[in-house]
Amino acid sequence: MRTIILFPFFLLNVFAAFAQISNVNEEFLLPSSLTESSGVIYFNNKLITHNDSGGENKLYEVDVNTEQVARTVTISNATNVDWEDITQDDTSIYIGDIGNNNGNRTNLKIYKISKADYIISTTITAEVIEYSYSDQTDFTSNSNNTIWDAEAFVSFDSNNLILFTKNWVDGVTKAYIIPKTPGTHVVNAEPTTLNSNGLITGGTYNPATGKLYLVGYTNVLQPFVWDCEDFNTADVFSGTNTQTQLSTLGQEQAESITFIDDNNYYITSESFSFTAGGFMFSDNAKLISFTTNDEVLANTNNKAASNLTLFPNPVTQVLNLKSNEGFRSVEIYNSQFKQLYRGQESTINLTSFSPGFYFVKVQLNTNTFVFKKFIKQ
Repeated sequence: MRTIILFPFFLLNVFAAFAQISNVNEEFLLPSSLTESSGVIYFNNKLITHNDSGGENKLYEVDVNTEQVARTVTISNATNVDWEDITQDDTSIYIGDIGNNNGNRTNLKIYKISKADYIISTTITAEVIEYSYSDQTDFTSNSNNTIWDAEAFVSFDSNNLILFTKNWVDGVTKAYIIPKTPGTHVVNAEPTTLNSNGLITGGTYNPATGKLYLVGYTNVLQPFVWDCEDFNTADVFSGTNTQTQLSTLGQEQAESITFIDDNNYYITSESFSFTAGGFMFSDNAKLISFTTNDEVLANTNNKAASNLTLFPNPVTQVLNLKSNEGFRSVEIYNSQFKQLYRGQESTINLTSFSPGFYFVKVQLNTNTFVFKKFIKQ
């Protein structure tokens, strides 16, 4: 359990939008081995999480039905200096050893592991992505009073991750592009920053909706979520940024967030304990859920979407795809955003699919991605 030190940066008034985020619920207490859960993804219908600084070099797979750890996977060549977030793409899982509470680390890194390896083995080896900030010149240790800490990063596209700083000084968060290529990288900040009005501790980018969600908390452990949308390329704060305070939860040290599908999300919180005004405040680590009313990106590129036709929809046996531009790849995901198919065929046999709704992701020959939803009867 981590003892919380209340940090004194100035909090600005912020508009809180309640229309987008709803049905905020505490699902269950996390197992005792995950009191410091600091990152989370949803893969193969399971939560995958890890503890933060000083924890073991392991990923924990949690079954949301039994509420227990079903499996652990050890990253043999990794050390948990300060693991703070985890993200994924179609083929890989990325673990962020990115925590830097003192602002003096020179060994920041991200571990990249193969999903294929993860599925078949409980001990795996990672590739390593090392990075440093191009604009950091001072490495003086300054505990919980630095602008160079980070606890959130996301998979943005096939080539890049985006990292978000946890600014203890004035709450202004920067976004940094980090290549997914193993090696050593010097990374640059994106032009637009976010006055986060708190500490950013976790992130998830939902490719189905094109929205970035960041989670964090204020100096009195009031949890919040930022919704970032309509931005220009990877400058993710250049669009509309809206903060929602999760006031119904009371005090929570919200640490991580992941999407389940286009409108369902999970948050994990750490256990905490601190004293204020002569009173002791504490709580257990838990899993929290909420929903949104976002639309799937069938209309992200209206011209591209109009050039892609799915038929029949609803489909009983065979789904047909037609595009005037031609396409390079086709992927199909279920409602939990688990990939069920990848190929290049324009006619796909779905007789083995269960009834329900699914997403198809098509990469056109123009290198444009189009998302559409269909129903399997």
